[in-house]
Amino acid sequence: MGVSVPSPLGATWDGLGVHFALFSEHATGVELCLFERTDEPAESGRVRLTRGEDFVWHLYVPGARPGQLYGYRVEGPNQPELGQRFDPARTLIDPYAKAFAKVEDLSDAPLGVVIDPAFDWADDRPPRTPWHETVIYEAHVKGLTARHPEIPRHLRGTYGAVAMPPIIEHFRQLGVTAVELMPIHQHWPERHLTARGQPNYWGYSTLGFFAPDIRYASSQAPGNVVHEFKAMVRALHAAGIEAILDVVYNHTAEGDHEGPTLSLKGIDNEVYYRLVPEDPSRYVDFTGCGNTVNAYHPSALQLVVDSLRYWVVEMHVDGFRFDLATTLAREHVDFSRSAAFFDAIHQDPVLSQVKLIAEPWDLGPGGYQVGHFPARWSEWNGRYRDTVRRFWRGDAGAVPELATRLAGSADLFNHAGRLPQASINFVTAHDGFTLHDLVSYNQKHNEANGEHNIDGENHNNSWNCGVEGPTTDSTTRVLREQQKRNIIATLFLSQGVPMLSGGDELGRTQLGNNNAYCQDNELSWTHWDLGPDERALFEFVCLASRIRREHPTLRQRSFLHGLPVPGSDEKDITWLAPDGREMTTVDWSDPNVKCVGAVFGGDRPVLYLMNAGAEGVTFLLPSGTPGLPDPRTPTIAWSCVLDTADQARHGRTWAPDTPYVLTNRSVAVFVGIARSLGGQAR
Repeated sequence: MGVSVPSPLGATWDGLGVHFALFSEHATGVELCLFERTDEPAESGRVRLTRGEDFVWHLYVPGARPGQLYGYRVEGPNQPELGQRFDPARTLIDPYAKAFAKVEDLSDAPLGVVIDPAFDWADDRPPRTPWHETVIYEAHVKGLTARHPEIPRHLRGTYGAVAMPPIIEHFRQLGVTAVELMPIHQHWPERHLTARGQPNYWGYSTLGFFAPDIRYASSQAPGNVVHEFKAMVRALHAAGIEAILDVVYNHTAEGDHEGPTLSLKGIDNEVYYRLVPEDPSRYVDFTGCGNTVNAYHPSALQLVVDSLRYWVVEMHVDGFRFDLATTLAREHVDFSRSAAFFDAIHQDPVLSQVKLIAEPWDLGPGGYQVGHFPARWSEWNGRYRDTVRRFWRGDAGAVPELATRLAGSADLFNHAGRLPQASINFVTAHDGFTLHDLVSYNQKHNEANGEHNIDGENHNNSWNCGVEGPTTDSTTRVLREQQKRNIIATLFLSQGVPMLSGGDELGRTQLGNNNAYCQDNELSWTHWDLGPDERALFEFVCLASRIRREHPTLRQRSFLHGLPVPGSDEKDITWLAPDGREMTTVDWSDPNVKCVGAVFGGDRPVLYLMNAGAEGVTFLLPSGTPGLPDPRTPTIAWSCVLDTADQARHGRTWAPDTPYVLTNRSVAVFVGIARSLGGQAR
């Protein structure tokens, strides 16, 4: 018979029974509530736990098995004015529960499910794709597959659907190496959405840090969701694709002082949440979601780290994108690069080896921290997003910062041993306009959300190409498709790590809604019934990704500074004006300049030409090594691999010092072909 011990936390089956353990520093008593069915109005059995060392309450239940439903009643003072919110009349969810049940009943907390962790991983191995070779695809489990015609209807919108061959093949064609799944931790809907009859589609309202969201399971059998999630990861790994989770540890679904008591509030409110010092009945809110998890407290931090380790060790995920990561790195109030959160991860032999991505901002003081995270971290580069949008919108004076972003954003990340891969480059993401809407709308159109269009970002740096929303005007439609290609080309040919927002490669639209967090319907789902424009866009994205993959010059592992490449007279990057000469200070400071060229040096140099202006530009193609004339340098012939305005140019070769007519609002990319001094191809 097993013995009750205070570790590990949660519910652990040992083959003969289940060990239950719950942390609460300020509780005066804890009872385990056992349920036989999800529709029971009350527990069928209740047993008191023993308080052990380090404030862990524990109990061993012989004969209990996987599938057992359970919750806790926690006794203690109910003094909100002192930050204590114990209420033994409530059944609470175990924060370490590995699976949930009874999630359809919003009148009470859901129940935990004891799971059997056994799973046949076969020869599963993490792909461990190097950062400089990584291409990320941000996806919503349901939205990605809900309308896919080759997925059986009973599997659409599930973990199993993501693992099916049509989806895997789609990723392969795109050159995707990592799928970043929007929140799959068990979430709980907010009160205002429930009152409006709307769901929290995105899921940024976590209640269970260890449990896969049962919404995405094909079977509602208790605990089956864990098996389905593992099978999805195994299938992705077999295809060489990493699984990255978008995780929300900065706040929970329990909200502010008026929010529900479902778990941490009733287990130990003053430990797990940051409370206002002058009024502990209120919550510090750095997140805009009502509360802030107190990652500064050792036990709350342990909850976060234990969860992360579980997802890597038991669920085999390959990394994490941390929502509002600045919040987790606040000590007393301010963000700190030496925060306990960073120390706990960096010193962990498991977590220090996976991909770590920060959303480097929150709503607290000094919340915008792009470029300030420590080594080992990559960051969503909001500066990249805004700069690329402004350049292709045609804003004056955007060229200098565009050049910095194309070259890897050294101004933000070139410190403390960080590399260009610290920059996660993106132009669109789940939050904001889709790529199609970015070139189709000047204003957000969020009326469907029921918030009078006041929600969502107002400053989108978008351009509708002359007409707001859908149009039959052929000139506008052609321009919009070209603008999409321009943005995609820029994304895949920039130094750093590209992230593609799921569905953008297929022209997905949300009809101008830039905050579709409550739209679990066809407005948000990816449509797979493609017309000619959508098919052409998909093929173009595949081309841009392939060019990046085939040319190491586009995946540098050090920052580019316009200096000679070691062992060569070539510069690592040279910026060119249309007349073929190197850009000067006068050129950089001219706000009317909207065209720029760049040669990325190397064995096979790559030449970019970008023109965001309304008029075409004749660009003199360079010869030799621009800026460093050397008679020993072989002549370079330029092979066009991409032109966003004229696909017929792909594959054609231009001689050096030849004028190239760069169409208005277009990108052209060339690969250098070295020739011997005798003029023969080498």
